[in-house]
Amino acid sequence: MDTAFESTDPFTPDTRHIAVVAAGLSDPSSSAMLAKHLSEATADALAEDGYRPVVHHSELREVATDIAESLVTFSRSEKLSEMIAEVEQADAIITVSPVFKASYSGLFKSFWDLIDSDALRGVPVQLGATGGSPRHSLVIDNAMRPLFSYLRMRVMPVGVYAATEDWGAADSSHSSEDPDSNAAYLSRRITQAGQDLAEVTARMDPRPRRAPSQPKDLEVTPFDQLLHGTD
Repeated sequence: MDTAFESTDPFTPDTRHIAVVAAGLSDPSSSAMLAKHLSEATADALAEDGYRPVVHHSELREVATDIAESLVTFSRSEKLSEMIAEVEQADAIITVSPVFKASYSGLFKSFWDLIDSDALRGVPVQLGATGGSPRHSLVIDNAMRPLFSYLRMRVMPVGVYAATEDWGAADSSHSSEDPDSNAAYLSRRITQAGQDLAEVTARMDPRPRRAPSQPKDLEVTPFDQLLHGTD
């Protein structure tokens, strides 16, 4: 409903909201770490261009049960609803999945199944994946890219894959003494991805956001969905 949304704060037109979605299952997780580095690189690039980045981090493992219940009951917990709302009104998205069985994780796919198919049309998205071997690096192009193309998002041309061996010395400083090391290569790729996403995001107008003073839309489950799967 249009009444539940208002334009981005006219006093901060240079603000850009970035939703970060990580599907790692452990704590800490390499997926969350890669997502954090990508968001920092994007925020730094936006700030250098005079924009005010606001980053919203979400870790799906914290709402794993809520996601499963939502898929079968069509109801959503408050935390999951807030997470989905933050994603659906973001100016740009960064999302990272661990590689399971040569594809993204089931938790990752389940969350994106809950997103309205038309909510993110044209929104830029930076993809990332983590795995135990570099042999899985094609998962971004073979599995993740088609999913977000289906959502008609602007999928950034270069995804960032990080294998276990790439993390050697890739700390938060994004630096490595050996420029030919895996860690240095990963760091450069993260920095470039952040700059590319920031450039595209800055060119686009900020998206309308839900007004804090406005009540949330009443979530009504269509009757045909309630009867879905019944005889």
